[in-house]
Amino acid sequence: MTDPTDRNAEEVRLGAPSPPDAGSGSGSIYDSAHRAPRWLEEAIQLWRYRGLVHELVIRDIKVRYKRSVLGIIWTMLAPLLNMIALTLVFSSILKTAVQNYPVYFMTGSIFWAFFSQTTTAASQQTTASNELAKRMFIPRSVFIASAVGGGLVNLLLSLVPLILIIVVTGFPLHATWAFLPISILVVTLFTTGIAFLLFTVTSRFADVREMYTVLVQTWFFLTPIVYEPSIVPFRYRVLLSLNPMYHLIQVFRKPIYDGVLPSSTLLAGSFGFSVAVLITGWVYFSHRSDKMAYWS
Repeated sequence: MTDPTDRNAEEVRLGAPSPPDAGSGSGSIYDSAHRAPRWLEEAIQLWRYRGLVHELVIRDIKVRYKRSVLGIIWTMLAPLLNMIALTLVFSSILKTAVQNYPVYFMTGSIFWAFFSQTTTAASQQTTASNELAKRMFIPRSVFIASAVGGGLVNLLLSLVPLILIIVVTGFPLHATWAFLPISILVVTLFTTGIAFLLFTVTSRFADVREMYTVLVQTWFFLTPIVYEPSIVPFRYRVLLSLNPMYHLIQVFRKPIYDGVLPSSTLLAGSFGFSVAVLITGWVYFSHRSDKMAYWS
């Protein structure tokens, strides 16, 4: 039988809040009739378990590269290999006239890799969250936050090969790089909202996880990452404008590749849309988090 003292010590180590002392009378009494809004309640629990989010991010990074010879270097090497392959295809075979194609491609692919890897990781967290939630109380939002945190670490590491390519090719380092934190914020808001929506749906319907893998691959080629928007036929431009990833990539690419800040219209629209997706995902997740135990 597990010693309760050891179990409490383990929860403290993982960042979980300690239970109130039963004899002190200081612990709050739960009353379902006066329950806070679910979105607020979930946010409070996520903040209380922020230490566990940190631990899970570190664990996922260690597990991912545990048996790898190159280790975390793969995070920086993968964008370079993709860049080389697609540069050969689109610069030589298709004769695509894009100035400094390696930089153009990487400024889009780094963002896309963050979005696709983070949302896919969130959809795959449903099994792990169900197993842990059966043994101890953990808000499931912790697992989504850890997926986003791990994705941000990989995103920052992916900037290293981008800077290397810029230096090697002699591409100018614009002062507008200072805007990059804002671009990352906008991208993160959108990605987090999609991650919450995807986690909730895949918790109920496991098939969605496989469907999303196909969808995200198709979505990649429907977004101007490996090609310029100008090659899209005029009659399909309206469809391109309806693709949110197109606008988000422009927010990320313009400060680095074009050396200009995104227009106020582009930035306001992208930011507002990202916030709307985040709120939608958070509210949808919060109102169904209690039912996920019955779905597993």
